[in-house]
Amino acid sequence: MTNPDTAVLLADIARGEARAVGRAISLAEEGRAGELLQGLARERIEQALVLGLTGPPGVGKSTLTGALIAALRQRGLRTGVVAVDPSSPLTGGALLGDRIRMMDHALDPQVLVRSMASRGRLGGLCAAAGAACRIMAGAGCRVIIVETVGVGQSELEVVRLADITVLVLAPHAGDDIQAMKAGLLEVVDLLVLNKADLAGSDRMQLDLAGGLAERPLLRTVAREGQGVVELLDSILALERARRGDGSWQVRRCGSRRQEAVERALALLRPRLEQMVNEAAADDEPQRTAEEVAGKLLR
Repeated sequence: MTNPDTAVLLADIARGEARAVGRAISLAEEGRAGELLQGLARERIEQALVLGLTGPPGVGKSTLTGALIAALRQRGLRTGVVAVDPSSPLTGGALLGDRIRMMDHALDPQVLVRSMASRGRLGGLCAAAGAACRIMAGAGCRVIIVETVGVGQSELEVVRLADITVLVLAPHAGDDIQAMKAGLLEVVDLLVLNKADLAGSDRMQLDLAGGLAERPLLRTVAREGQGVVELLDSILALERARRGDGSWQVRRCGSRRQEAVERALALLRPRLEQMVNEAAADDEPQRTAEEVAGKLLR
């Protein structure tokens, strides 16, 4: 039985009210949204596309996000953005957070933007961001863009969370490419060379070509809107193909299971820390871990 407050909030979300969406995401960040998340419209969640947008700082991800929003809105699609900052301990929870100032859609009621911090805690990104995406989908967002800052653990979590992940690079990001070749390049779905009008872009495209296998490489100049429509067409074509061959649902199921594991670990962490602290201080860590795990599994 849904409590009255939750029922009202769910109805407001279903109507697409931004304030209700913001309140619901705050509850999710606090770990108090279980009943609400269960009550969201499942068909809207299934219809939505979660698009991960990641890459090193300075490659123009926020500018590209704004350009993609414009392209989506031109097609009449309601759009959400979850802007994840792994370094800032953001508080509050208003929609239309700081990054919307870099976009041209602050007054568009069909665009919902939420800035979130990963807070560096176990499950912090995947659990909260995944819930935020489902809430935005429940509010009628057809596409939800998850944008991260930097290259690190949060980027790999976004790959697990998103239905499709786009890696954004720019001609000056050569050192970052070398660092990513063993990891992120192998797991993203599309690669974008932004700022493609700058010197060195052709050379970078050649450098990238050898490690891309069959993944598409697209060129954009986001600040001018160049190549953005083609990028969106490629994203939506990949979505259609994956929904058609069944791999879409397989990926979604894997993402949900991973989120459940991370959320369960986050819930267990306080108890684990308490039990470890109660163990003898000079015990071998491996033995302590085995004893604590054994007690939990009894």
